[in-house]
Amino acid sequence: MKKIDQAPRIHQALKKTVKKGLIIVYTGNGKGKSTAAFGTAIRAIGTGYKVAIVQFIKGPWKTGEVKFFKSLKEQCQVFQMGDGFTWNTKDFDQDVKTAQRAWKKCCELLQDKEHQLVIFDEINYAIDYNFLDVEEVIAQLKKKPPLKHVILTGNKAASQLIDLADLVTEMKCLKHPYDSGIMAQAAIEY
Repeated sequence: MKKIDQAPRIHQALKKTVKKGLIIVYTGNGKGKSTAAFGTAIRAIGTGYKVAIVQFIKGPWKTGEVKFFKSLKEQCQVFQMGDGFTWNTKDFDQDVKTAQRAWKKCCELLQDKEHQLVIFDEINYAIDYNFLDVEEVIAQLKKKPPLKHVILTGNKAASQLIDLADLVTEMKCLKHPYDSGIMAQAAIEY
């Protein structure tokens, strides 16, 4: 049986290109939002960038990504600033204070000259849960240095963030092991 070539063979190059720091949103109910952000961090570190990661929900957990990035402390700083899942904290006012503290760190990192990529892991949850004001986040993102890249992760990204972003990817869950009674596993989920 003869194979049919289905590969694209024509490519139209852009006539004009610009270089800018991107605002990237990874959202959706599927697994892989943080994983995509951390993969980008690895790529950025590999090209000589310095990276900073702020985690909004995860507390001082011993996760594979934090262990890895902390081993690269010259290239990557990780700030685990969350108190854990909201069903464990059960305190809206404390969750707001915690998110505000993490957001303050994000604002510092947005304006520093040290990091070329900053990742605000799980920030979309903090916005969706009303711990942070989306308009404040957008105002600060608009003030970032022109070449600084920012990644925002978490489900239910606000439409205003999606409109502002240069790249938005929605992860869609088709099947998840938790639905079959399989708990989160080290090296896969954390």
